[in-house]
Amino acid sequence: MLEQGTISIHTENIFPIIKKSLYSDHEIFLRELVSNAVDAIEKVKMVSRAGEYNSEIGEPEIAITVDKEQKTLAIADNGIGMTAEEVKKYINQVAFSSAEEFVKKYEGKSDRAIIGHFGLGFYSSFMVAQQVEIDTLSYKEGSSAVRWTCDGSPEFRLEDSSRTQRGTTITLTLQEEELEYLEPARIRQLIKTYCDFLPVPIKLEGEVINRQKAPWRESPSSLTKEDYLEFYRYLYPFQDEPLLWVHLNTDYPFILNGILYFPKLVPDVDVTKGQIKLFCNQVFVSEHCEEIIPKFLLPMRGVIDSTDIPLNVSRSALQTDRTVRKIADYIARKVGDRLKELYRDNRQEYISSWQDIGTFVKFGALNDEKFKKQIEDIIIYRTTYEAKTETPAVEVQSQEGDAWQDVSAAPSLPYTTIKEYLERNKERHENRVFYCTNEATQATYIELHKQQGLEVLFMDSFIDTHFISFLEQEYANVKFSRVDSELDESLLEKDKAGEIVDPKTNKTRSELIKELFEQAINKPKVNIRTEALKSDNPQGSPPAIVLLPEFLRRMRDMSAMMQQQTAQFPEEHILLVNTTHPLIQNLVSLSEGGILQGDSKSPSAELANLICHHVYDLALMAQKGFDAEGMTAFVERSNQVLTRLTERAASS
Repeated sequence: MLEQGTISIHTENIFPIIKKSLYSDHEIFLRELVSNAVDAIEKVKMVSRAGEYNSEIGEPEIAITVDKEQKTLAIADNGIGMTAEEVKKYINQVAFSSAEEFVKKYEGKSDRAIIGHFGLGFYSSFMVAQQVEIDTLSYKEGSSAVRWTCDGSPEFRLEDSSRTQRGTTITLTLQEEELEYLEPARIRQLIKTYCDFLPVPIKLEGEVINRQKAPWRESPSSLTKEDYLEFYRYLYPFQDEPLLWVHLNTDYPFILNGILYFPKLVPDVDVTKGQIKLFCNQVFVSEHCEEIIPKFLLPMRGVIDSTDIPLNVSRSALQTDRTVRKIADYIARKVGDRLKELYRDNRQEYISSWQDIGTFVKFGALNDEKFKKQIEDIIIYRTTYEAKTETPAVEVQSQEGDAWQDVSAAPSLPYTTIKEYLERNKERHENRVFYCTNEATQATYIELHKQQGLEVLFMDSFIDTHFISFLEQEYANVKFSRVDSELDESLLEKDKAGEIVDPKTNKTRSELIKELFEQAINKPKVNIRTEALKSDNPQGSPPAIVLLPEFLRRMRDMSAMMQQQTAQFPEEHILLVNTTHPLIQNLVSLSEGGILQGDSKSPSAELANLICHHVYDLALMAQKGFDAEGMTAFVERSNQVLTRLTERAASS
């Protein structure tokens, strides 16, 4: 026996390991041992390139073998090996970091960094083993093979070995409660999880069980579209194809490689939890890296690989780490560059992806000033503007280019930017933007604007409620008006001179209509306005619409958000009655029969009253759904109106 002694322990580092709490998951031991084996293989390549080893290196290989009878698991490599002195230094005196020392000596001799980031990884084997044996032979000429044995206590044995092949074999005699690691299926699963992309063949029962090629370490020019898609399918099986991807590759001022994908967003996705996998030197580290990725990019998927991300600190420390913050800024910038590239080179693909990537982009603009500056000119909105020409794919040219597409070739309405919208409409309504937030419920209002040639932007994603306020800060001199908040003067006929005055009451028709609705509805908080809406087809225009003043609506929405409640429809709103609609004009004639007969109104006046209510109900329905009570009342009134009308028809 060469030596028997006590391991030198650097207590603040090694003590938790001896207590078997270095890692929360015992399975990590296999990742550590295989990583060390890859390092050993990389080291022999380095000394060979440096001219310090002239023999054949051979084909690199890591072999895993299990012996269920002996309850042993062995990991063997044909790497650099160790001398007895190196075993004493690197294994016994665990305070030293062999990886750091080795990298300093052979800096520049390798295209792969040493995984030594994991530090005390070898000692993780004692989480599952009752005894660990190292059998090793160094590459150095004249070296003798040695065997080191330890049972997890500070006691160890170091003796001669009969080994004749360069490299190292680590054999674990497993504890009774850890025998799951003798099952080939379990070994395969762990290698697939942690070591699948390590660039050395890993064999189990004679079969290579890892992929070896890490696409994110390849040059983007060497990868095809199918390569990127195949990698995504491998990472996220049974998912929709990604929209686009960003390949990250930098070695200054930090080392970072990766591929990030924009997935198709699904309604139940949790945008607060990242699905990007964190690697270190192609070794899987974590399923999530929320502290490294900018918040607005958390829904992205893919891989980040860096040796400059500290793995041994708390999550809060990660968030404040200067390098991590720089990495987050770099990722955001690269994503912005990729989006601008797509906008410039493939406008149609950019537009077709916007429904999903638009949320990322807007959230990023809200939360990251640098990112906002990068992408502010490529934020696009669906618009009601209809191209007058037939063939051009671009309708309006601006310095930055725009997002117009040929309407006939697109499945939906065209898209534009705010700048293009303002430029296009400056003569008609300078510094004013009309927008809608719900295409279905605001359809009547949208149509009113379209009929008079007013362009409306669709801001109907869940983030747009916040984004409109952001836009108002960015465009301080621009007024943003929701289509149902107020009506532009160009939508109204203002020729009051043509209004007929009733000689009996000395009131105009508008005044009579206003009075009629006020009496019928009898809600003091509902402000009745009468206006003549412009229309080439009065019958096709709405008889009445409900307006919610912009300021009051926003105050209500903000209050509801602060109280974490659903915004209720305000009692205080405007009912705008369209005096040009035939139904409203007929109502005036019908109500003229409303002379009191005894204590009650005439049948005509009662019917007029019911129809006023019905018109109000229909206007409300365009703004909100009824609750149970409101729907019941609406159905009852509708039945009464129909009954009265059929009675009149039958008696005439």
